[in-house]
Amino acid sequence: MRVLAVHPSALMYTKVFLKLEPLGLELVAGAVREAGHDVRIIDLQVEKHRDLWRMIEDFQPHAICFGGNYLANIPEIIDMCRVLRRMRPDALIFVGGHSVSFTARDVLKHAQGAIDCIIKGEGETSVPVLLNAWAKGQTLETVPGVVTLKGEGPSPTFVESLDTIRPARDLLRHRERYFIGTLDPCASIEFARGCPWDCTFCSAWTFYGRSYRTASPKAIADELESIEEPGIFIVDDVAFVHAEHGMAVANEIKKRGIKKEFYLETRGDVLLRNKEVFKIWAEIGLSYMFIGLEAVDEEGLKHFRKRISLDRNFEALEYARSLGIIVAINLIADPNWDRERFEVIRQWCMEIPEIVNISVMTPYPGTEIWHREARRLNTRDYRLFDIQHAVMPTKLPLNEFYEELVKTQQVLNMKHMGFEALKDTAGIAARLALKGQTNFINMLWKFNSVFNPKLQMADHARKPRYEMELQPDVVDKIDRKDLYIHSAKGRKSRTLDDATEKFVDETRMATAP
Repeated sequence: MRVLAVHPSALMYTKVFLKLEPLGLELVAGAVREAGHDVRIIDLQVEKHRDLWRMIEDFQPHAICFGGNYLANIPEIIDMCRVLRRMRPDALIFVGGHSVSFTARDVLKHAQGAIDCIIKGEGETSVPVLLNAWAKGQTLETVPGVVTLKGEGPSPTFVESLDTIRPARDLLRHRERYFIGTLDPCASIEFARGCPWDCTFCSAWTFYGRSYRTASPKAIADELESIEEPGIFIVDDVAFVHAEHGMAVANEIKKRGIKKEFYLETRGDVLLRNKEVFKIWAEIGLSYMFIGLEAVDEEGLKHFRKRISLDRNFEALEYARSLGIIVAINLIADPNWDRERFEVIRQWCMEIPEIVNISVMTPYPGTEIWHREARRLNTRDYRLFDIQHAVMPTKLPLNEFYEELVKTQQVLNMKHMGFEALKDTAGIAARLALKGQTNFINMLWKFNSVFNPKLQMADHARKPRYEMELQPDVVDKIDRKDLYIHSAKGRKSRTLDDATEKFVDETRMATAP
């Protein structure tokens, strides 16, 4: 069977600072190819819609799947499916991914028959089964994770082992277009899947049922050896939660003499607990680290259910500096911020050496914040749910909120990308240019054309073609089992030793199975 996998277009933030390969889609494509199908991938982050239509005509796929990881991409996906339904009326058209797993029925209703089904949860196991069922004319609702307008299949299942799945990297036609900061080009890799914490603004733990699974050091090293790109982004939600695993991977990399430059995301408390792990990783190529600080006051940390004190966060930043690692941190802008609060944030950010990113507090389906705040939304336009638009009522008039937000982002951008800062990266830019890599160089000049209060206000003025369903009244008590995509299996679903499990529980604000 001929199968085409499609990743939708870039979002606001990825038009400037990074563009990552569609690893999830590559993993599904790899599983589908392993099942004996002829597979192609097109990534609209780096290609155009006209390239998709041309590929449809040339390839004539029997099945077309879309990666729906981001809520803001849903309208584009639905529109493309409507066109494809006319072009390939007999094809199986389906969508999988993180965001559509939480909004499956709404997406199907919007599509009005253009989409045959949604795959919830991990696609590596379900998609080959779906293709087989469709080819044999069987009822799709028998497939684990499937949702149709008629009904829903059994609960989605996990892949048996992360060691057994491999991304079909060779199917991407423009691998040189993927980068993150100065890691240009950059590939992505997964060491672990899931998250054992339960932050209120995040849906990683609700998607995976608070499970945490790891690939073996040997499988990780094998994959790293097969990757040509010098830069590697480790996509784990929290890197090196389990110190023993992180150390074992590092030792395998050292033993094989693998030379790469790494970028990862972690928590400040994990960094402080596992200092020796991060120390050895700094020695083998860890250059960049992203830490989700989220707030600069205790009240904000409590709101996002991050049980780590400000002092500990600052200690973590200091330790990362001591290792020579460049650190980027994220702060969440609350819609209630006023001009004075924005000014305080700007001053604080200018006093620290770290790169600071500001995102807007956004309730996403699958998060606890969604169930508490969704009734208060000032828009239900999917396109605005990209953590760069304010979808909740703001204390300032909306245009003034955006003026302060972008002013803050501009100050921070100039701090790290202004002419003075560029002196430090001029050598890097020159070396990349000599190799034909211009993603990082182009990034330096794109900010003002993308981050603009007038453009953001214009986005609100657009008439939405598809809107999320109006949500029920806010609930005080949330049953977490209702949030999970993969059923929670408790302690046995987390490959953590007892000491790490205890540490996770101590750094959470609430208890869950």
